[in-house]
Amino acid sequence: MQKTKLDPFVFWTSIGFILLATVLLVVFRESAEPVLDDVMTFITFKMDWAFQFLTFGLFVFLIWLAFSKFGRIKLGEGKPEFSNFSWGAMLFTAGMGTSIMYWSMIEPISYFSGPPFGIEPGTNEAAEWSLTYGLFHWGISAWSLYAFPTVVIAYSYFVRKRPSLKISTALSGALGKYADGWVAKLIDVLVIWSLVGGLGTSLGLGVPMVSAVVGSILSIEPSLGLDAVIVTLITIIYSASAYLGLQKGIRRLSNLNIYLAIALALFVFIAGPTSFILTYFSNSFGMMLQNFTFMSFHTDPISKGGFPQGWTVFYWAWFAATAMFMGLFVARISKGRTLRELITHMLLWGSIGGWIYFMVFGGYSMNLQLQGIADVAKTLSEQGGPAAVVEILRSLPLDVLMLPFFVIVGVVFLSTSMDSATYILAAVATKELQPGEDPPRWHRMIWGAILAILSISLLLVGGLRVIQTSAVVVAVPIFIIYILLLVSLIRWLREDFPNQNLHK
Repeated sequence: MQKTKLDPFVFWTSIGFILLATVLLVVFRESAEPVLDDVMTFITFKMDWAFQFLTFGLFVFLIWLAFSKFGRIKLGEGKPEFSNFSWGAMLFTAGMGTSIMYWSMIEPISYFSGPPFGIEPGTNEAAEWSLTYGLFHWGISAWSLYAFPTVVIAYSYFVRKRPSLKISTALSGALGKYADGWVAKLIDVLVIWSLVGGLGTSLGLGVPMVSAVVGSILSIEPSLGLDAVIVTLITIIYSASAYLGLQKGIRRLSNLNIYLAIALALFVFIAGPTSFILTYFSNSFGMMLQNFTFMSFHTDPISKGGFPQGWTVFYWAWFAATAMFMGLFVARISKGRTLRELITHMLLWGSIGGWIYFMVFGGYSMNLQLQGIADVAKTLSEQGGPAAVVEILRSLPLDVLMLPFFVIVGVVFLSTSMDSATYILAAVATKELQPGEDPPRWHRMIWGAILAILSISLLLVGGLRVIQTSAVVVAVPIFIIYILLLVSLIRWLREDFPNQNLHK
């Protein structure tokens, strides 16, 4: 087997850019924050329509593609490399991470306190929309943003047999002669930055949450030192997993992650107000289906309350910024699947996983609030999200056991996000990667070390929020990449299947 070679330009430029950008963003944090916030406001308020049409359009296109004749196209030869369970576990844990643990509890409470459509906060009507919007944001639309790049990258890798896990390679149908030039390489560097920033977001949410729960267990105040210990532990786990590779490491850790996540949700479902959780979810799910198109295009142009921009458009930009990583990773593990399987499984299983967590934890949190058992909304507004998570978990039966279990699930969730990210960072900075090949172990370990050092450094200087914001800011060029990916795929389908009418 030919030894995989490093892509020196992408590797060194990416590392140099990440270090330079991080240092500049942290050193000039006070002046950078307002500039980045202004750019973020521009994206969410001036480009709201663009991201909404993109997201809904991708959903329609993917459904058409899955159930057209092209849906039968097989990705690679032979049987699937991974079982359905392991494949689903890896794509879900890579895509959601601890974000789903955090937001499934916090998001419905946030909407209860700040509902859409000018609804009075804290009312029954606000409560009805609280879970509805959570189900909407973490459902099929989000997974459409993830699934589309996956389809194009997988087609390039397995059908066109381009031995490279890079976005620039997947864009070659649109870029033509520029596919191997400096423009393509800069696109790969941009994707690496968006991935690092996306991980900053996961760590920015996950580490303080886990730290707050650990602090509650040990009766100590969360601190930067505790955060650093948690990041170190996560680094050891994900580095070991990435070192072992896809089959022995990442697959097994993802399987464990799903078992733990299901066990946690099952306990809360049974120990909590089961009947309320089911009826509340049923009502919210119905509202989401009934209002799906309206919520997909709602911009509130008259009242200008800012809800769709602050939540929906922000989410679409965030998912878009991290979607290239998801596309590269899920494409790599999808050998032996058809396009129809790839699309339907990602849209359905990804959405169902998110909906289950929102049903259980969102329903449980809202019950605490509505029944007056705990004023989670007050804790959230006064002490922040991690403190609200601790209050929710403290209300559970057997909380002495459940809090440590929650910490374990959180650490494993963060580790599964990081090990797949480490793998893909190494893959993007590798010249060629044949199906079945992994990037060299030393290469994966270098990216693992870079992420660890970056994470701890940013936690210590409080620069994670700036990195998070800058990651979403790259959603503007990523928007253009989506368009180029679409052009690429359509051109390839026309070339490879000249007798098929794409409009049928």
